[in-house]
Amino acid sequence: MSWKTQCAVVIPCLNEAAAIAEVVASVRERLPNVLVIDDGSQDDTSVLAQRAGAEVLRHSFARGKGAALQTGWRHAQSSGFRWALTMDGDGQHSAADIPAFLDFAEKTEAKLVVGNRMTDPKGMPWVRRRVNRWMSERISALAGVSLPDSQCGFRLMHLETWSALPVNAAHFEIESDVLLAFAARKCAIGFVPIEVIYKAERSKIHPLRDTIRWFWWWRQARRYLASEGRPPSSGRQVFPLPSRGRVD
Repeated sequence: MSWKTQCAVVIPCLNEAAAIAEVVASVRERLPNVLVIDDGSQDDTSVLAQRAGAEVLRHSFARGKGAALQTGWRHAQSSGFRWALTMDGDGQHSAADIPAFLDFAEKTEAKLVVGNRMTDPKGMPWVRRRVNRWMSERISALAGVSLPDSQCGFRLMHLETWSALPVNAAHFEIESDVLLAFAARKCAIGFVPIEVIYKAERSKIHPLRDTIRWFWWWRQARRYLASEGRPPSSGRQVFPLPSRGRVD
């Protein structure tokens, strides 16, 4: 697998001028094709990302993280890429962890590889840690497989598999939506440990609005699985490998 030609890095952004240039530069040292989706930023996110070497697509207004990701995934697939590596634009994900995702995908049949911060969560704010564990337990029970870090946005995804799944979330529930869609269709999901990075950045998750959206998504997801006749324990789990590879 020539990851440098087969994998695009998709980075959704909203007002990330402070970090995006450094993020793009560090990622391009490992994977050269970086696609930044500017979700209606009011700062210089687009300009700085482009200067750093990224291709930039811009929403004229903020449509949500999920909408930005799906714009990026569609564009990557139409451009001929087979895989998309998703990262956040605020510097919370380390480009040094990229080879672990690629190595895992090469050595397993996983079509979705997710970063796992919960193996060593020190450094993650206590509230986020607790909420993540609670949500991961709920989604694991619904999916029927162990999903230790359901909310991590650092992921490697097979685009042909994704395009055949009913993934529709437009906001922060996108991480949950993708996991459940892959699990419900019995697609193998894997997890790799990643570095936990939290600085002084402020979360863009709105405590009330996005919580309501997630519970609405949860309710709809349960109804969908019931209508499809898909009971729990329908997914497959690929367990983490300790080794790390390099980008070919």
